[in-house]
Parts: sequence; C-alpha cells; structure tokens
Amino acid sequence: MSKKLVIAYSGGLDTSYCAVSLSKAGYDVHAVSVNTGGFTSEEIKEIESNAYKMGVSTYKNIDAVATFYQKVVKYLIFGNVLKNNTYPLSVSAERIIQAIEIVEYAKSIGAEYIAHGSTGAGNDQVRFDMIFQTLAPHIEIITPIRDGKLIRQQEIDYLKENGIEASWEKAKYSVNKGLWGTSVGGAETLTSEKALPEAAYPSQLEKEGEDKVVLTFAKGELVAVNGISGASQKNIETLNTLASAYAIGRDIHVGDTIVGIKGRVGFEAAGALVAIKAHHLLEKHTLTKWQLQHKDYLSSFYGMHLHEGQYLDPVMRDMEAFLQSSQDKVSGDVFVTLKPYHFQLDGINSKHDLMNAKFGSYGEENKGWTADEAKGFIKILGNQNKIYQQVNS
Repeated sequence: MSKKLVIAYSGGLDTSYCAVSLSKAGYDVHAVSVNTGGFTSEEIKEIESNAYKMGVSTYKNIDAVATFYQKVVKYLIFGNVLKNNTYPLSVSAERIIQAIEIVEYAKSIGAEYIAHGSTGAGNDQVRFDMIFQTLAPHIEIITPIRDGKLIRQQEIDYLKENGIEASWEKAKYSVNKGLWGTSVGGAETLTSEKALPEAAYPSQLEKEGEDKVVLTFAKGELVAVNGISGASQKNIETLNTLASAYAIGRDIHVGDTIVGIKGRVGFEAAGALVAIKAHHLLEKHTLTKWQLQHKDYLSSFYGMHLHEGQYLDPVMRDMEAFLQSSQDKVSGDVFVTLKPYHFQLDGINSKHDLMNAKFGSYGEENKGWTADEAKGFIKILGNQNKIYQQVNS
C-alpha cells in the first residue's frame, strides 16, 4: 500500500536527503516548493529536474508571492515592523506562508504524511510543526534530519551511496532570498564581534551619485513607484531593484530564537527598509499622537507572534483589523533620495497632512487659541505635578 507523503522541498542538501531516504523507505513522495519571491523560472526548472532525480513521484511549485503580500507583508508595512528595531522579519514571515501552502496542498491530494528538513536546533521546526499540526492534525509529521540528529557529512555520504552525485560542498555563505529580504549567514554570524564582508552580500554597489524616488501610498499600501502604478508586491520588487543597486538595506540582526538561544544573522532588505521607513514618515504626518503610540506596541506584538509561528492564533486577526483600520488616512507621496549604502527621507505630500498651516506653525505662529487660553491650559496640565511636589517636598 502506497504511503502518500508531501515534502517541503527546497532542493538543498537537507530536503534532498529527506526525499531520497523517504522514497527508499517506501513512501510515495510528492515534493512541493513555495515561491515567496525567491525563485526565478530557471531556478524552478532546475529544482524540479533535481527533485525527480531524488525519486519523488511529483513536483509542484506554488507561486505564493501575491498571497505572501496580502496575508503578511501588507501588515508588516502597516505596523512598520522591525524586530529589535532592526530586522524586517524577512525569512520568518516567509516560512508561515510556505507552511500554510504546503499543508493545504497535502490535504488537497489526500496525503497521510508531511515532511520537512528542519534540524532540531532552529526556529523553522517550530513554525512548520505548529502550522501543520493546527491545520491538519490527522497528518503525521516526519522529520528525518531532526529525528536522526544528522550532520551534514552523513547526509552527503548517504546521497553519494545512493548514486546522487552533486556538488554538496557547503557554500561559504547561506543565502535565503524572498520578496521581503535576503538573509545571509556565515562563519562571521556565528560570532558576536565579526561583521560580514562586503562580498557576502548578494547585491553589490552598482551605482554612484543619487536617485530621487517618489513612493505613493494609498491607505498604507505602496501603489506606485515614480508614478508608475502596479500591484503592491510588484512595486516592492521594483523598489528593491532601485535601492539594492546602491547596496542599501544591509545589517546584522541579533535576536532571541523561539528555542531560547540568541541568534545572529546578516541580511539585505533594501525594498523592505525603504518602504517601512517611508510609510512610517507618512504616518507621522497623517496619524494622531494616540494612533501612533498604540500602533507601536501592537505592531511589536504582531511581529513577535509572527516570528514565533503564532500566525494562526485569532489574536493575529484582531491586530490585523486594528492595523488595517489605522491606515484609512495614510495616503500620499513620500520623497526619498537613494545614495550609496544609505537613503534619506526628504518629505511627504498628503491631503491628510496634520501639519496643515491653517491651525498654526509649531514654534512660530498660533492661530487656534489666545495667550490667556494657553496660560490656563498649562496651569491645569501641570496641576497634578504641582500637588505631588507640594505634598512631598
């Protein structure tokens, strides 16, 4: 009897080992890759060709770039989410959508098993397992690398023994590319003091001088770049192309993993960082003081829950509803200057700009109240402090 199994397949060493070993163990293996912005059509063809060499019955690539934007990226922009004020959740956000798409595919073909190539030491095992268990508790999860505590050389030796000849030598840097950024890991990120070298970043400096860019937002979504309208995910890709030519968006993130250890990873996310900072500037002009204050901590919670695989908890839909509502007046143009290795936000133009001059200019001119009204306001505003100081002095 055939045991139908779906494997989350990237084409790397771990998932290749899983595909071969599970096929040999008698499973009917169906490989699935989910494109969240990291694959070219040529790469997809190569992954498919290699998958069949690993003994899989079928291979499917699911294009989830638009889904990734609509379900996750949109809210990361609305919330200006940067984990530890640094990282735009490039990879962790992708994994959520990849897991959902894979388990839904497994259900659609009646799979009894679902496998992934995560080790027992990282975040991805948590994200995949939690979503698989939640959406399909009847499907058994199989994780050969984690269960066997396998090291890289053991996997390479096994594949060679089974006639799978390929260049499995580990690249000096591990690179994971997607719509919302590219992570870069290497020997330096395993330390606490070393920076990644220039050559480690996939996008190298190609342009000198500067470029002026106009980003148009409508209700918080990036709807046009330099006056050219398009789907927001396409606009993010366009912005990333423009900004990465200046080697913008590089940094190293240090954070807490779900399993309790500290992790350090390099990344480049030119489009994501420019979009978030431009969006945040527009919000500073168009939202009230209390909207901005409450958005800050809710957005931080949203990013943390997403990072830790809690995407399916209903509180995430509650926070998304708040974030969506907060964007009602976040529309207008943001003017950005791109330069080598950095960018600057020049200003905004919006009909919802709360710096409207008819109410006065800060520090310059008052049109909304009299001097006596200001004195009374200040006296009452300071009353509680005055009482405290007098009672306790």
